[in-house]
Amino acid sequence: MSLLNLDLSKIGQTVPMQRVLSHSASATNHLKALYEGTGKGNDFLGWVKLPASIDEDILSRIEAVAEFYRKNTEIVVVVGIGGSYLGAKCVLEALSDNFWQMKDQSAPKILFAGQNLSEDYLAELTELLDHKKYGVVVISKSGTTTEPAVAFRILKNHLEQKIGKASARQHIVAITDEQRGALRTMATQEGYQTFVIPDNVGGRYSVLTPVGLVPIAAAGFGIRALVQGAREMQQATGPDVPFEKNPAALYAAARYELYSAGKTTEILVSYQPKLLYVSEWWKQLYGESEGKEHKGIFPASVTFTADLHSMGQYIQEGLRNIFETVISVRDSKHQVSIPSDPDNLDTLNFLSGKRLTEVNRMAELGTMLAHVDGGVPNIRIEIDALDARNLGRLLYFFEIACGISGYLLGVNPFDQPGVEAYKKNMFALLDKPGFEEESRKVKARLLDSE
Repeated sequence: MSLLNLDLSKIGQTVPMQRVLSHSASATNHLKALYEGTGKGNDFLGWVKLPASIDEDILSRIEAVAEFYRKNTEIVVVVGIGGSYLGAKCVLEALSDNFWQMKDQSAPKILFAGQNLSEDYLAELTELLDHKKYGVVVISKSGTTTEPAVAFRILKNHLEQKIGKASARQHIVAITDEQRGALRTMATQEGYQTFVIPDNVGGRYSVLTPVGLVPIAAAGFGIRALVQGAREMQQATGPDVPFEKNPAALYAAARYELYSAGKTTEILVSYQPKLLYVSEWWKQLYGESEGKEHKGIFPASVTFTADLHSMGQYIQEGLRNIFETVISVRDSKHQVSIPSDPDNLDTLNFLSGKRLTEVNRMAELGTMLAHVDGGVPNIRIEIDALDARNLGRLLYFFEIACGISGYLLGVNPFDQPGVEAYKKNMFALLDKPGFEEESRKVKARLLDSE
């Protein structure tokens, strides 16, 4: 068993390994800067040493909340957007039964709100909740981010009308700033149980804080194994690990060299449908961290073999500005073998007796060779199994590699100034107090464009 295998052998036609290894000093220095807090964005580095510092008290408190929800609810609605929901969502989807919504389970089902502004979504969610026992976990540092704040206002009102204000208070958990913000004030006034989002941890790096751990535990999954895996990867990617043996530093250096060679889009590939939201989490992590100053690798994703029948043609023969990073899972949880058929009308008897895992693996290897031959370099990341421990390793690997990658690009990987642009226009169009001048200008622009 290994923590994680990183294979860079299929990038050599574009980037010789010597060029990757030439970043030994710079990548190591950037990694040390993450640990020592000497680089850009050093006020948001609390996640770097987080796995090793998660203590028994916080894990026990989270498990107690999960136990309350297990005994008293059928559904827990997690309210958050961006990193405040994608980390939990990716772990839940990866660990859950593919058809969990159709099956009975001892733990409550986890649903999400506050990640969109769809009126139909909230209406249909509250219609469902009319007939269910439920709780709410609301996640926001400020409490004023529009999407989750609107959703929580609606759900709080719905829950209080359904079971009464006093009982609703017991069913709501707030994960927010330790001292400041609208949600912290409300939680204190209402008496909600709270967990703290550390000041020095940004949303997209927060999956191993209560932001991710509370929903994961509420769904019935073991958060200790997830944390243990992250701790193992923290040790395996630390600043004292030689560059040539540090998978995160090597991945960051390989990405930088591919980007320098004109490969400006990275496609994260998986052959397991359960990894779909790992890809969504990864896209936010890298897109929001690197996409600045007109720099950065554009993060995209596909799920094979399904997307081979939609995106496969473009990847094989389209614009040659792409490379792929493949997440490969070695062992399956279940075993399904292909039976023999006496008529063999589909001509598949040559597969009789083979497990689907073997067929899937050959599809993976065959696709990788075809894409490499077509000018698409491939990085391969293999984990042993799709379980909590391996997920903890994988998520921390991507986080620490992202920090190194941002520094190699010369950007601050821990801010997101561009995210504010749409908010200003939206507030102006909605006539938010204080935005009167912006409202006049934005509305005039829209009229001019008609």
